[in-house]
Amino acid sequence: MTAPHLPKVAGIDSTVPPPAHTVPPGPAAPYAQAAPGALIQDRLAGWVSDLTTLHELTERLSRTSTLDGALDELLRAGAALVGARRGLVVLEPADGRGPDTTVGLGLARADLGHLETVPRAATAFGRLLDATAATATAGDAPGPAVTEIVQPDLFADDTLDPRHREVAVRLGYAASYALPLVTDAAGRVGAAAWLYDEPAEPAERRRHLVGLYVRHATEHLARLVELDRARTTEATLRAELLPPRLPRVAGVQLAARHHTGPRGGGDWFDALPLPDAALGLAVGSVTGCGPSAVAAMGRLRASLRAYAVMEGEDPVAVLSDLELLLRLTEPARSATALFAYCEPALRKIVLAGAGHSPPLIVGERRTEFVETSLSAPLGMLACWEAPSVEMRPEPGETLLLYTDGLLHRTGEAMDRAFAKLHAAAVSVPKAARDDPGAIADHVLRTVLPEGLDAPDGCDSEEDVVLLAARFE
Repeated sequence: MTAPHLPKVAGIDSTVPPPAHTVPPGPAAPYAQAAPGALIQDRLAGWVSDLTTLHELTERLSRTSTLDGALDELLRAGAALVGARRGLVVLEPADGRGPDTTVGLGLARADLGHLETVPRAATAFGRLLDATAATATAGDAPGPAVTEIVQPDLFADDTLDPRHREVAVRLGYAASYALPLVTDAAGRVGAAAWLYDEPAEPAERRRHLVGLYVRHATEHLARLVELDRARTTEATLRAELLPPRLPRVAGVQLAARHHTGPRGGGDWFDALPLPDAALGLAVGSVTGCGPSAVAAMGRLRASLRAYAVMEGEDPVAVLSDLELLLRLTEPARSATALFAYCEPALRKIVLAGAGHSPPLIVGERRTEFVETSLSAPLGMLACWEAPSVEMRPEPGETLLLYTDGLLHRTGEAMDRAFAKLHAAAVSVPKAARDDPGAIADHVLRTVLPEGLDAPDGCDSEEDVVLLAARFE
């Protein structure tokens, strides 16, 4: 006689071997003895499955490097864990420094707008945000913390706000489950809520899993919030260090394009009016990246402006003074620079470069690189000096000044990158040659077809600067 077969759990064959004695056992005895083992196997299999799912979801979250990506992953993973189809997360750090944003899953921007018309205290995520704010204000005051808000059937709730009921009907959800996003170090980061199409609520096991996941996700979000703040501050600082607008000088039209890499670099440009209706044009690059390079770039640009006002008609003297200042104040840093002294009325340009790529002149009859003398970057020699070059652009010709980042972003060797830049300038349509901005845009689109935000080059983190001056 064979014993009954128990169901297989987690791939384990649970067949019970036949007993050795000849007397058939009672029907309940083997099952009663095997039941505890089967229950344990079921429970262990469930735990293993839960841990595997949690591990996979947290791995996916950890791979996100932007705040928007992390918020989207949080919503998708949470929806899968609680069994919902839609949801939203409200990012609202308690310190008030931002960023404040609302991201939806399965909700269009108009849907989020409808939800914003519901009184804050009538929504689950709004009550969580207010509760965590009150807890932070009270400091260490005792009181139970709000860990979740479950609304299993909104339309059965007599206390539901009329506006909330109206929006729920419009959007087609009948239940919600919300969790706060709080960390011990950062405090309140925000709140997340998931919406059910029918009356429902997550089981205890699902609540436990999503609670563990959200705890890890909030720590990750808090770090990304700080990173986003740092990037925003650095971008603002960099923007303030560059010219907010280009000057208007008779006889010349100006346009500039500037893009900073993700780590923040030291590429810069400048255009400043000088005495006697002259114009100074400059581009440069400071070694390094991050806040220190940005600060050094600001100091170098400010110094060049001062030297240009005092002796701009002699570009060699301007760069010599700049090299001496750099060597005395920042001996561990080097830089490249190019300065051009322009007299638009005479269509005369005198320029000098220190380790910088030669400018490009673009016109109807010629498109060629300006022959500048080869010289070392600033800060590389005990005393820098190189001869200047004088040129006279024809009416309608445009002078393009750029940084090496434009060449590096192509991913090509330098000789091929120069050839690619020259070909892009040659191919500027005739209709666009009267507008320096259109010329700059055409060159960038041609040299970097993937765009500045999706570079295909080998050194994709470099800045790109392009300054165009068209002489009338």
